[in-house]
Amino acid sequence: MYTTAKKTNKISVTHGKQVRQLLDGERIMFDDEDADGLIIPHNDALVISLLVHDSNVKRVLINSGSYMNIILLRVVNEMQATGHIIPNAHSLSRFDNSSVVTKGEIILALFAKSVIKDTKFQVVDADMDYNIILGRS
Repeated sequence: MYTTAKKTNKISVTHGKQVRQLLDGERIMFDDEDADGLIIPHNDALVISLLVHDSNVKRVLINSGSYMNIILLRVVNEMQATGHIIPNAHSLSRFDNSSVVTKGEIILALFAKSVIKDTKFQVVDADMDYNIILGRS
């Protein structure tokens, strides 16, 4: 289930060839068909592939314990979107108590199962197992 957090988020839902904007507070829900192959209840990490800025990005982690969306600088370079990075350094703490300083922020269109959403990412130049970490409140 995904709920829009701010009125500034642009979310579109596509049904066939029709596109409609979601109103603030409307929810996108997964149904039983989306859970095919899962043994319920489960506590596995949700790792998916997403279409981001017209590029298929694999190894995307949905992290319910993070509020920030993180993307690797290498992935932004492959998308040829480095010109869209807004310099804005933040220090992020890792699980091992080390920290990494972001290269800036970037807003990229994210397409997931008929939904298009402009999403703000923190750009990091680091070694990670995932190309993108999507945070959820």
